[in-house]
Amino acid sequence: MAQTAPTPGTSGTSARPSGPGDGSNPWAAGGVMFAGVLLMVDGVLGVIKGIAGIASDDVYARIRNYTFKFDVTGWGWIHLVLGVILIVIGLGILKGAGWARVLGIVIAALNMIANFMWLPYVPIWAIISIAIDTFVIWALCTDRSKVLV
Repeated sequence: MAQTAPTPGTSGTSARPSGPGDGSNPWAAGGVMFAGVLLMVDGVLGVIKGIAGIASDDVYARIRNYTFKFDVTGWGWIHLVLGVILIVIGLGILKGAGWARVLGIVIAALNMIANFMWLPYVPIWAIISIAIDTFVIWALCTDRSKVLV
């Protein structure tokens, strides 16, 4: 059997080339696993925010004349439900489920909007959640290691 050498300037493998422009981003590829963990952490924070809001209306600052003013108990239920959903989706992302990646983007965006409207009640906590959601959306949108179905 005769063996042939690869053409000069090419490699001997038939693997897909990697580098700029091929759709792979090492930051995003590693970021998907981290995004799953962050979704779970953000979900736990949401559950804690929700329980605190449901348990006592005095936990958070009183806001007057706020356009998106809800009863703190109402906000608590919103954050509790979003938190549980974020935890489930985070677990799905860690297991590599395609549905979880798509839902992760959607729910992280909804959680970002809820935290933006929650901003006057707890500004630092809301900003941290918004930053986490921003990274999660970026990581899930830019990773091309698996085709989303």
